[in-house]
Amino acid sequence: MAIAHEALDGIDKIEAARAAGVRSVQLQFTDIIGHVKSVSIPIHQMENSVRHGTWFDGSSIEGFTRIAESDQYLMPDMTTFAEIPWSPGSGPRGTARVICDVFTPRGEPFTGDPRWVLRRQVERAKALGYVVNTGPELEFFLFRRGADGGIEPLPHDQAGYFDSSTDLAMEIRQDMVDALEAFGIRVEAAHHEVAHGQHEIDFEYADALRTADNAITFKYTLKAIAQRHGLYATFMPKPIHGINGSGMHTHQSLYSIADERNAFADATNPYGLSDLARSYMAGILAHGRGMIAVLAPLVNSYKRLVPGYEAPTYLTWGRTNRSALIRVPKVSPGRSIEGTRAEVRCPDPSSNTYLAFAAMIAAGLDGIEKGMVLGDPVEESLFEMDAATVASKGIRELPGTLGEALDELERDDVIREALGDHVFSRFVEAKRTEWDEYRSQVSDWEVERYLEEF
Repeated sequence: MAIAHEALDGIDKIEAARAAGVRSVQLQFTDIIGHVKSVSIPIHQMENSVRHGTWFDGSSIEGFTRIAESDQYLMPDMTTFAEIPWSPGSGPRGTARVICDVFTPRGEPFTGDPRWVLRRQVERAKALGYVVNTGPELEFFLFRRGADGGIEPLPHDQAGYFDSSTDLAMEIRQDMVDALEAFGIRVEAAHHEVAHGQHEIDFEYADALRTADNAITFKYTLKAIAQRHGLYATFMPKPIHGINGSGMHTHQSLYSIADERNAFADATNPYGLSDLARSYMAGILAHGRGMIAVLAPLVNSYKRLVPGYEAPTYLTWGRTNRSALIRVPKVSPGRSIEGTRAEVRCPDPSSNTYLAFAAMIAAGLDGIEKGMVLGDPVEESLFEMDAATVASKGIRELPGTLGEALDELERDDVIREALGDHVFSRFVEAKRTEWDEYRSQVSDWEVERYLEEF
C-alpha cells in the first residue's frame, strides 16, 4: 500500500512560510507509546525533505528498530504543515511543524509506525466502501507546581462541571483554543469538567487519520500553553484518588462513499441506528476486553475504570446509561439524523491515538464483516446493581488491571492483526515491563494498612 504525498503540493506552503519568517521545521512523528518525537531542519532543506525524505536513526526510538536495522526516513505530510504559534518566551516563533510517515530504506512504509497502523485500517474501511469518521473528547487536568517547583497533583482551581465564577482557567483555555486553531484544528467547545482542575476542549468530527493527527497535536499544544502559564497539563487518567478521572470518549461513524451519506443512520430504528451501525457496535463490544490494553494502556488507567465515576466498566450499550461502554448520543433537535454516531467511552487520553483508533476500527469492521448481532440496550445504571444481578444478565466487564488486559490482548487475533506483529510484540513487551515493575512495588497505602496491624 503506497502513501501518496504529492511533493509539489507542499512547495507553495514552504515558500509562504519562508516569506513569513519561518526559519526551521520540526519533522514530527510518534513512538509506539504515543510520545511526539521530532528532528528539526532549516527551512531551506524542507523542499528536499518533501521530495526525498529526511533520514534518521530509529534504533533509539521506543519500539522502533534494532541497531542493526536503524536507518529510516521521514516523509512529511504537507497537509499537516503549520507554524508553531507559541509566543516569544515559551519558544521561538519562526518554527513550523509537519507530521511525517516513517519509511524503511527500501522505500516501504515502516510497520512499526503508529500512523501507518491506523492508515491500514482506514484503507481497509475504504475498500469496503466507507470513510471512518471520529471525534475524540480529551479530558485533562491543570495542576500547580509544588513549593519546590516540582510536579504535583495540585488542582489549579476548585471549580466543577461548567462552572464559571470559580474557574481560574478560562483565559488559559482560550489561549489553548487560539493555539489549536492556529494549527488548523477547529474547536467546537471548551469548558471546565467535573473534577477540580479538570477541563475539556472538543474539536471537530472528521476522518480518522485527521482527528488522530489533531489529537496528538492537541496534547503537545496544551502542555506547551499550560507551561506558559506556570502550570502543568496532564493526560494521566486518574491523577487523584476519589475524584473523576480523564477519559477520551471517541465518537465514531462510517460514511458511505457510494451513497454519500452516514451509513450509521436509519430513521426507522428507535435509536436511529442502521444494521451496519449495530454490527459495528457489536464488534466493539466483542473485542472490548481484547483491545482495552491499547485504549487504556497504563497501570493507572485501571484506577479510572472502576464503578462510580462515570467511567464505563461493563460491555453494554445504551443512550442514557453512562456506565455502558458504548453510548448512542441523541441527535440534537433540528439536526439531521446524519449526525447519528456511537460514542465509545472506555479509551483514555494516555493512549496513542493512532493505535487506539486502529484497534476500534478493526473491532467494528470485524463486527460488520461477520454480521455480528447487537444485544439489547441496558439503560439502568449497572453501578447500582449487585454483582449477582449483573452476572445474571450475562453482562461482561472490562479487565480490572493492566496485567489482565494484556492477557486479553494476547488472546485477541483481530486486534493483534490490526496492530501488526512489530507493534504488537513491542507494545506487549513494554507494557509487561511496566506491569511487572508496578506489581513489585510497595505502596504507601500498603505500609499504612498493614505495617502496624501485622
